[in-house]
Amino acid sequence: MQVPSEVAEIRRCLIELREEMLELERRESVRLRGMAPEHRLSSRNLLHYVAMRRRDLRGLQTRLTDVGMSSIGRSEAYALASVNRLVELANYIVGERTGARETAPCDHSLGAKILDKHTRNLLGSPRDERSVRIMVTMPPEAAQDYELVRGLLENGMDCMRINCAHDDRSAWQAMIKHLHRARSALKLDCSILMDLAGPKLRTGKVEPAPAVIKIRPTRDAYGRITKPARVWISDQREKSDRHDHADGILIVDRAWLTGVRRGIKIRFLDTRGRRRQLHVVEVARGGIWAHLSRTAYFTNGTTLVRAGPHKVSKMKTAISGIPPGEGRIRLSPGDTLILTSDPKAGKSAQNDSTGQVLSPATISCTLPEVFAMVKVGERVSLDDGQIWGLVQAIDHERLRLKIVSTPPRGAMLRADKGINFPDTALDLPALTDADAQNIDFVAQHADLVGLSFANHERDVTLLVERLRALSHHPPGIMIKIETRRGFERLPAILLSAMRHPRFGVMIARGDLAVECGYERLAEIQEEILWMCEAAHCPAVWATQVLESMARTGIPSRAEITDAAMSQRAECVMLNKGPYITDALQMLDHILRRMDPNQTKKSAKLRALRLALDFDKGRSRGNETDSVMREPSAIA
Repeated sequence: MQVPSEVAEIRRCLIELREEMLELERRESVRLRGMAPEHRLSSRNLLHYVAMRRRDLRGLQTRLTDVGMSSIGRSEAYALASVNRLVELANYIVGERTGARETAPCDHSLGAKILDKHTRNLLGSPRDERSVRIMVTMPPEAAQDYELVRGLLENGMDCMRINCAHDDRSAWQAMIKHLHRARSALKLDCSILMDLAGPKLRTGKVEPAPAVIKIRPTRDAYGRITKPARVWISDQREKSDRHDHADGILIVDRAWLTGVRRGIKIRFLDTRGRRRQLHVVEVARGGIWAHLSRTAYFTNGTTLVRAGPHKVSKMKTAISGIPPGEGRIRLSPGDTLILTSDPKAGKSAQNDSTGQVLSPATISCTLPEVFAMVKVGERVSLDDGQIWGLVQAIDHERLRLKIVSTPPRGAMLRADKGINFPDTALDLPALTDADAQNIDFVAQHADLVGLSFANHERDVTLLVERLRALSHHPPGIMIKIETRRGFERLPAILLSAMRHPRFGVMIARGDLAVECGYERLAEIQEEILWMCEAAHCPAVWATQVLESMARTGIPSRAEITDAAMSQRAECVMLNKGPYITDALQMLDHILRRMDPNQTKKSAKLRALRLALDFDKGRSRGNETDSVMREPSAIA
């Protein structure tokens, strides 16, 4: 290969690329004048990077690598500077005069420093040996449990996240009070993010299931009873520790209980008309324990008849207090579902005796104004992508959906489950009426305000204006990218946010996966990280991080890898769960282990024991062996 001639062609491509980068900056000069002082250099770099990524650079990257030059594959934070350096090197190789240098807003060193400064201003200083911050979503118990909040802070929480779609002001205030107390006691910093709920589309109420409970004994693999069901019978509805040891709980009349003795039989007909009996094994304070040896179904009004010397009328009692079951609508491919604006409780399809559908399943939508924006043939996702449908017909009050995809055995649709319209250009304001009522409280107590479902740059502008009207020193903003439209408008959203001194971006991977497709999530996640780095904007890696660990106490292998890769963001978010403190400790450990190995998408080439031990067996006894002389070089 003739290197000078090849480099000459590379030089021509680089100069064209640089001119396109500068041209976009010139075209956007009016917009650039409105940037906050902190973001003037960053806004220019973002535009340069956007222009760079309009081209398919894969061929150029290969040619650069072939001649031993940088492939510009890690230039997000200093786009123009990287191209400038390559042009100068190409000029030197082919013997061209350098000419006038195009001034770049930042080089490699300055780009990293700006991102670090913006991250510190938004999320506070990092902890020792860990540059990535950890955000933790507060469970409802955090409002009553100071020790929970203190434990989270002590084990690595850098940012408390309060989701304003749940709980209320009194609960939020209690959580914040607990954090202030813990920060003072532990002398640790921790910022507060309060997420505004935003226009989340959800399913409405569903008619409750019948008030029936099933109690059954334990059986072996052959169906033989190995242990009778243990039933607690009482007149008290309040939950007690006895409930945790019972296979079933029945509430009855107090006077009836006084005549029950150990060893007697209690007869009844269950809801199917089956004859069953309970055998009293213990009379305890507040109730009795009985054994049930055959499966039975109970409902309110089921009559229990005990043996005894009294009149038959006094030997009977009716069960009460069984709550209705959770309402569910079963759906399978081919079924019809009506999404309606009617707030009445939804219900399953009604069939005749032959199985023919008399009326399809219906359920309401919390924001029926979207019906006017939807078109026939567009897709609809329900319950985080568990159920998919196609729009068959539309009017102003309802959508008729044909269900096209569910899990193999069908799906149960419940109330308050998410609805997504990935093909529809929804024009919904990011700030709802509920958000408008809460924003004064949020602006007063939060360090950061989360903007949910940001679809357009005007959503950011509106939030910034509202915050400035409420405070001379408004909190920072966290822009949640969780819709397809928000992702597609990310560069414009970032430029709009740069009018505010402090902002970050949360990659809300749950809704993004539904909106854009699970198979595209990894690609989309990378693109958001690249754009954020080009804007020198802190990014939060969110949704399902160590979810199994937080929920069950045991992580999956894939979760560990995901947690390790999250080190490429500036902050990682954990969601709530019974084992959240354990998940926090594990994430803290993983991030500390990854910190010496990775910065963004660049590997740090620390000394590896794997490499140092390669010929250890052959070198054993060699006093000059580097492994023996420099153990401190081994991480």
